[in-house]
Amino acid sequence: MSADALGRAAAATLLASFPGERVPAWLLDRVDGGLGGVCLYGSNRRADLAAVASMIHGARPGVLVALDEEGGDVTRLEAATGSSVPGNAALGAVDDLDLTGAVAAALGGVLRAAGVDLDLAPCADANTDPANPVIGVRSFGADPEVVARHTVAFVAGLQGAGVAACVKHFPGHGAVDVDSHLDLPTVAAPLELLHTRELVPFRAAVGAGSAAVMTGHLRVPALDREPATVSRRMLTGLLRDELGFTGAVVTDALDMAGIGGPAAIPANVVRAVAAGADLCCLGPDNTAELVDACTSALLGAVASGALPEARLHDAAARVTHLRFLPRDRWPEPPIPRQVSSLAVIGAEAARRAVRVEGELPPALSGAHVVELDRPANIAAGPVAWGLAAPLTAADPTTTAERLPESAGPDAVAGALAAAAHRPLVIVVRDAERRPAQVALLDSLLAARPDAIVVDMGWPAAGRPPGSGPRIVTFGASRASGEAAAAILVGVGAAICRRTSRG
Repeated sequence: MSADALGRAAAATLLASFPGERVPAWLLDRVDGGLGGVCLYGSNRRADLAAVASMIHGARPGVLVALDEEGGDVTRLEAATGSSVPGNAALGAVDDLDLTGAVAAALGGVLRAAGVDLDLAPCADANTDPANPVIGVRSFGADPEVVARHTVAFVAGLQGAGVAACVKHFPGHGAVDVDSHLDLPTVAAPLELLHTRELVPFRAAVGAGSAAVMTGHLRVPALDREPATVSRRMLTGLLRDELGFTGAVVTDALDMAGIGGPAAIPANVVRAVAAGADLCCLGPDNTAELVDACTSALLGAVASGALPEARLHDAAARVTHLRFLPRDRWPEPPIPRQVSSLAVIGAEAARRAVRVEGELPPALSGAHVVELDRPANIAAGPVAWGLAAPLTAADPTTTAERLPESAGPDAVAGALAAAAHRPLVIVVRDAERRPAQVALLDSLLAARPDAIVVDMGWPAAGRPPGSGPRIVTFGASRASGEAAAAILVGVGAAICRRTSRG
């Protein structure tokens, strides 16, 4: 095998990126040299996606264009405005597989039209730990069987639209309380539990023909001491040999602290490919120097005998196959309905997901909205969210403010003064696992037990005793905010579900 062919095989295992709106010349050169794919991130949010994809494909038709578009809280298509569709938690709460498939098909249609080949979605993690800081509403739920059913429906809808799906984060990121962007989580479960909990959705996704599976930066002692991304036992032994997966194995971003951070990227590319990964996601805002260092590390490992040349060519072939999958052979999506536009199907899903606990006033007007802010989730990045904008659009007499978690007594007093003699609506996200947000909520409810709480995160266990009504949206997408606003002003009350939980 020539040195050029070996170099192109090494480049084919890399999923690189670039900062900003314009594709740099160095990246197009690497694409021409065999780079496996280009992934767009939050830093590319102002770029013209279709133009970028066209330019990248123009440099070499065989390159993948990838995007991390889950819908809901994690959106790249609509980061500036918030997503038109609710996320997985909302879809799981509705528990209508036709609806989940239709949402995925609509999302896939938009992606495909823009030139995207691979969507790094859906999350197949069963969120069994409510304290999970990074999955939460990105999951279809806590029940592995529910998650499995909706993962299959989402994969079929997305791939039926011609976009390859990548289920994540193998072998399951739901039972942890550590964010792998910041540290290495451990799934401390015995092997039997892993097979009946974490692995259930992935087994279903493999059976349904998911084109790709993404690794999680997780330590699973029952399987291996190494993190899953660099574990041959997990990627080759478990995923390929035991579960029978024949598609492409994609790593989670290798700049994450859970796998060693930016300095360890070239070494971890070698470790991941040796373990059985095919496409190594380098993370956002790459440089030519980083891409070249990764290629050199792979070639050096082959030269030293640390990485079999055959494994490198096998990985490159799987990446090429992923770009040119026979999309007409993918299973038809289980959607007995005509695929709606993204906005229409998203609005329906968001409305059907909303739950109301307690009695709401028949039609709210003149409310003061207090949104309790929190730092952006690293996976989602800065994405527009909230209730204030859609409620103000529905009722111009609404006023609003956003309190940071660091807000003190004076800020709370000011919010209460602004809401004097008016309805008070308090908006929270994942308050149950954020003590500072709980303290703010408690202070506001102590003075205004009649306040309406709108929970836009992973739902808390129940309403505080003696508190007013609560609306649960199962996510903070724009569609979810609009659905909650419609209920508050009396437009959507007839189609939401009520529950006596609390």
